[in-house]
Amino acid sequence: MKTLVVLPLLIPLLGAGTSLIFRGKAFQRGIALGVATLLAAANLGVLAAVLCKGVVCVQAGNWPAPFGITLVADRFSGIMLAVTGVVAWAGTLFALGTLDGRRQRFGIYPVLQLLLMGVCGSFLAGDLFNLFVWFEVMLIASYVLMTLGGERAQLEGGLKYVGVNLVASALFLSGVGIVYGMAGTLNLAHLSMRLPTAGPPGLLTTAAVLFLAAFGIKAAIFPLFFWLPASYHTPPAAVSAVLAGLLTKVGVYALIRTFTLVAAQDVAYTHSLILILAALTMITGVLGALAQHEFRRVLSFHIISQIGYMILGLGLFSPLALAGAIFYIVHHIIVKTCLFFVSGMAWRLRGTGELDRLGGFYSTQPGLCAVFLIPALSLAGLPPLSGFFAKLFLVQASLAQGQYVLAVVALGVSLLTLYSMNKIWTLAFWQPAASGAKTPSEPIEGNRGWLLAAAPAVLLAVLSIALGLGAGPFLEICQQAAGQLLDPKEYLAAVLESG
Repeated sequence: MKTLVVLPLLIPLLGAGTSLIFRGKAFQRGIALGVATLLAAANLGVLAAVLCKGVVCVQAGNWPAPFGITLVADRFSGIMLAVTGVVAWAGTLFALGTLDGRRQRFGIYPVLQLLLMGVCGSFLAGDLFNLFVWFEVMLIASYVLMTLGGERAQLEGGLKYVGVNLVASALFLSGVGIVYGMAGTLNLAHLSMRLPTAGPPGLLTTAAVLFLAAFGIKAAIFPLFFWLPASYHTPPAAVSAVLAGLLTKVGVYALIRTFTLVAAQDVAYTHSLILILAALTMITGVLGALAQHEFRRVLSFHIISQIGYMILGLGLFSPLALAGAIFYIVHHIIVKTCLFFVSGMAWRLRGTGELDRLGGFYSTQPGLCAVFLIPALSLAGLPPLSGFFAKLFLVQASLAQGQYVLAVVALGVSLLTLYSMNKIWTLAFWQPAASGAKTPSEPIEGNRGWLLAAAPAVLLAVLSIALGLGAGPFLEICQQAAGQLLDPKEYLAAVLESG
């Protein structure tokens, strides 16, 4: 079991190293697909292990906690690893079908594998310092992916992205310094035991607010989201799909992990602040989406809006709310990645992402229309798709705590999301094709390329349907994960008693 926990880090690391040695195009593509397949299998194996055996902990070099590097897999991290593996496989397949040879020669596949290693490492990190290290691995890899190709829009978006995230890193380190000065440790389990009596409560609240700001930037919550819509529409769709699906969710994961395990001493203040930010994030994100007329910019603003639902569950801080937040994260990763795949195929067909210059797909590409409609309606929360149940659980949790305003906001934002999805449908799919549409500069080549592009989008659309139809059993798993977050005894025992 312990060897299984290390595989999500070793597989992409070895894959990236091998790709750098064997630089041929065929080798790069074969290694990329092999790494993605193995990573998906390993990550699903970790989830199966934690569901069967409970929390699994690895102490690197057999140094006991809190002195060594700790890797921990519980139900929450197991769920996140599993969906990461699925998206990594789908994203790699889509890249194989759509990426041009120039970006492949620049080494996009090994960088993508390093990004996946950073994502998996963040989910497994058992201490704050190594969480910071994995964040920086993600930051470097994602910056390279955003700017690979050297187009002006990419460089501009990449600079905004890396600049803001460096500020987040500085805030994160400031919070780390405060808690280390208070408790003398950075191990999450050790901090959970020491911090309640380690020093002035106000100092811990200060550290909590710093963590909220740092992880809030990475998660793109209000008012720290401005970097995201300026960045995510600039790289190729294969890259932006993986970034859109995974990166902000790592920030949400860090928020949930720290504010349940480390910074849960002043819930009345910190979680009330999170509730306010959740409402503002939902509202500003969906209003931004309504104002956009470019396919991926609309989707980028919707990422912001949907992040609000996820942190709403954290702010409510009840078993159902946290379970709903975890359910929502999984749902959103699947549907948002799928929608970015569709936007990439639409761009390849028309040579543009501007909605008023698209059109006509309903008559010429009915399959693409179906693959768009499923995740779009799921994002808006229509039954029986996954988004309906994800929002239902959060609304129920809000009503159970008397948070009627938040429930109304969540439902209202859902209606506005449906309206903006209808705008994309009307302009890009239903209306006749725009006159004078450009010929795409980088069309998808041949039937094989279209198959590699369409298959992962269809897979994720089917997964959204399956997640909705199987909402009951999956909610039970999410409730078990929420139970471990709210009562971390099993987590603490697994970490502090291993070595």
